[in-house]
Amino acid sequence: MSTFIDLLHQHGAKLAPLLGADAKRAMYAMLRCKTEQQGQSHWQCEHCPHHDQLTLSCGHRHCPQCQHHCTTGWLTRQQHKLLPTTYFMVTFTLPYELRALAHVQPKALYQIMFKVASSLLKDFAKRQNKGELGFTTVLHTHSRQRNLHPHLHVLVAGGRYHVAKQQWHHTNKQYLFNAFALAKVWRGRMLDAINHHKALPLPKAIPAKWVVDCRNVGFGLPALQYLSRYLYRGVLPDNAIISTHNGQVSFRYQDSQSHTTKIRTLPTLQFLKLILQHVLPKGFQRVRDYGFLRGNAKQVLRRIQLLLRVPQRVNLAALQTDNNSATRPCPCCQHPMHCTGISRTS
Repeated sequence: MSTFIDLLHQHGAKLAPLLGADAKRAMYAMLRCKTEQQGQSHWQCEHCPHHDQLTLSCGHRHCPQCQHHCTTGWLTRQQHKLLPTTYFMVTFTLPYELRALAHVQPKALYQIMFKVASSLLKDFAKRQNKGELGFTTVLHTHSRQRNLHPHLHVLVAGGRYHVAKQQWHHTNKQYLFNAFALAKVWRGRMLDAINHHKALPLPKAIPAKWVVDCRNVGFGLPALQYLSRYLYRGVLPDNAIISTHNGQVSFRYQDSQSHTTKIRTLPTLQFLKLILQHVLPKGFQRVRDYGFLRGNAKQVLRRIQLLLRVPQRVNLAALQTDNNSATRPCPCCQHPMHCTGISRTS
């Protein structure tokens, strides 16, 4: 069992009154994960008499026991969209003074962040009149110390596609947009959007300078692998928790300034609350594709791939998804076992 899940089993009763609805729902899902309370799947071998029962996973996106398959599937799908061009990582960060809004109305704030960042990049590209951008945006909500720190990582393909002319324009390999100009517009549009939202009060102290980072990250795959590690594995991997004694939890993290490993120790309830504050609102989509990478632009992306002579590859992940029959190898004879049903306790 996961160390984090084990701590939830021990302290869940005391923790529940301290949590909001979304975090509480996530906690109860994780407590049921792979227990008889969640239910069981029944399996029968097609070759020998062996049959088996397995407890079901909760499938919650914040559960550390459930998300390896999601990580692998997402990375495979994104790899099939990669183009033979330079990629850029643009990071939009909220200043410290506005992070408290994520406690008040996380869904509203995060929606605004996605909307502003995507429109900003599209407008900057439109000024150059070379066509449409393609980019993937991922929301991260924590710092290395696991404090609340909402920011967006945007992986941008280094090129534009002009739909009318059906032409691909390569961008400068070392330059996408001016980071200082991005930061100024990011600040202005975010403040305007928050100011027009009834449920998001602007704080009195707002810094004059905001931070946007824009850098070359090579041919895209390492950046995708970096993003996938943080997408589905949970806020804190179990191997980072080094001690759970005497009502204290200690975990390691890498300091961003010194690049050295440091240890943070908190009371158990405070630690659990620290991690669960990053549970996203129900139904909120934390990864979004835009431009020629969006879901309904598959034909456009394929035309770009043909222009750039990208060989067409079979998406094995999609084929496996289309196969509705659930199978696994039999431990006795290695022939396929089929799921014959699911039972749940009332």
